[in-house]
Amino acid sequence: MRSLLFVPADGGNKLDKAMASGADAVIIDLEDSIAPERKEAARKACFDFLKSNSGKADRPRLLVRINGLDTGMTDADLDAIVPGKPDAVVFPKAEGGTSAVHLDAKLTAREAVVGLPEGAIKVLAQAVESAAGLFLAGTFKDSSKRLIGMTWGPEDLSAELGAEANRDEHGLLTEPYRLARNICLYGAAAAKLPAIETVYVDFRNSEGLRRDTEMARRDGFTGRLAIHPAQVAVINEVFTPTPDQIAKAKAVIAAFAANPGAGAIGIGGKMFDRPHLVRAQALLARVAK
Repeated sequence: MRSLLFVPADGGNKLDKAMASGADAVIIDLEDSIAPERKEAARKACFDFLKSNSGKADRPRLLVRINGLDTGMTDADLDAIVPGKPDAVVFPKAEGGTSAVHLDAKLTAREAVVGLPEGAIKVLAQAVESAAGLFLAGTFKDSSKRLIGMTWGPEDLSAELGAEANRDEHGLLTEPYRLARNICLYGAAAAKLPAIETVYVDFRNSEGLRRDTEMARRDGFTGRLAIHPAQVAVINEVFTPTPDQIAKAKAVIAAFAANPGAGAIGIGGKMFDRPHLVRAQALLARVAK
C-alpha cells in the first residue's frame, strides 16, 4: 500500500470522496477524529459503510482505526465493525508484540462469531506513538500473522513528551521525532514488515509533502498515511517505481541469475553485490502487488 487516507467514520460524503481519491487504502477513523460522545454513532456509521462497500471488487482496501487497548473502547469498536468485514484494523498505541497478541485474540473470537476465517482481518500497528512503544518497537516479530505493517505517530508522542512542536521552522522533524521515525523503520525491518511513514499535516503544502515523502522512500518506507485527498496523488507517484527503476532492478536480478555463485556483479561499469539484489527483488515485489 502506497497511500492510506484517513477519514472520520462519521464523515458522511467525505467517505465517498475518499473511495474515489485513488488511495490504495481508506482508513475509517474511530479514534482521534471522533469525540467521546460521538463514538457510538460513529461505530454504526462505520459498520454501515463497510457493509455497503466491503463486498465490492474494485475498491481500495478498507481499514478501520480502532481505539487503543488502554481506552476501554476497543471491545465496543470490534463488536461493531468485525461484522462489516474490514480488510484490516489500524492499531493505535500498539506497544510491542504482547499488545499485538492481545488484539489478535480479540479479533479471533469475533471472527468466529461472524463466520470469518481466522486471520481474515489484518493489523497495521501504529507502533511508535508513545515512549513505551518506542522501547518495544523491536518486539513485533512473529507476534501475530495478522500484521501487515508498522507506522508511527509524532502527534501523540509529542503530546506525551509535552513538546511545543515536533517539526522545526523548515518543516523538518526535530531530534526526538527523528529518533522515533528511525526506531519504527528498524522495528519494521526486524519484524520483516513494511514501514509506513506518518502523516504530513501541512496538507496544502504539496512541495513539502513531496520532499518529505521522497526522503521517506529513500530511507526505506514503502507507503505513507494521508489526511487529505489532495495528498494521495503525490504519495502514489513518489512510491510508484519508475520504468527506469524497474528496468535496473530486472537487470540486477538477471545478472545474478546468470551467475548464481557470484557475490558481486559488474553492470555498466558499476559493482552490485547481494544487498543490491535484495533491494531489486523487493522493488519488483512491490510492483507486482
